[in-house]
Amino acid sequence: MPLKIWGGKRKGAGRPPTGAKPGVSHLRRARFPKRHPVHVTLRTLPGTGYLRGDRRYRAIVEALREAKERHGLRVIHYSVQGNHLHLLVEADGAESLARGVQGLSVRLARALNRVARRRGGVFADRYHAHVLASRREVARALRYLLENFRHHLREDIAPRGADPCSSAVWLTLPLTDDAPVLRPRTWLLRHARDG
Repeated sequence: MPLKIWGGKRKGAGRPPTGAKPGVSHLRRARFPKRHPVHVTLRTLPGTGYLRGDRRYRAIVEALREAKERHGLRVIHYSVQGNHLHLLVEADGAESLARGVQGLSVRLARALNRVARRRGGVFADRYHAHVLASRREVARALRYLLENFRHHLREDIAPRGADPCSSAVWLTLPLTDDAPVLRPRTWLLRHARDG
């Protein structure tokens, strides 16, 4: 007599993805040395609103300013798009990255909900993180971050020059205490623009 078997790996098992797109995998995140920067993407839910709008953008920058160096996470660059944010960060390791991004997400969610006078979730899923291990990879990620708005905005409405909703302005200005970003410590980020 065959025994009933419950659970185990089988086709179609597990929680189905929610939303229009499948989310970020729930597999364990890779460990990485702190000398490698990380490209983090945070995607918002549809009811959150257009992030590049003046009030929402100012709320995001203020949240970044308050959390730019917490839990071992350092925000070096950012780019705000219509429904997602890109961050280039340095972290002391996988745990610091997780705790830092979680704290920053809470701060951002509260700020955006306050602006929209709403309650509830703001971010669609787990954050996406890509560890950058070479100077070429870091240079590409930085270029992608700072020029990403051209991909998302129509050509006739995209601003000329640097993206006003990114950290591009801080590449030419001296970093002060009230800047929403920090100077890079990792060799890869300090020399990314050289290559």
